[in-house]
Amino acid sequence: MKLKVIVHEAEEGGYWAEVPAILGCATQGDTYEELLNNLHEAIEACLTTDLKEIEITGKDKILELAV
Repeated sequence: MKLKVIVHEAEEGGYWAEVPAILGCATQGDTYEELLNNLHEAIEACLTTDLKEIEITGKDKILELAV
């Protein structure tokens, strides 16, 4: 999966970034390298769903798609 990310320089120093395709997915870092690491963690957290919180019946199917 490829996602576009907008990286901003923070006024107080460092960087912050947002992922427009995932509502509310944003993170920051003091260095560019830290920002990249935090982005991977933020995207994973934003895309992770706990199926225990979703009502699933016996007629439903759960699929995993790679895009």
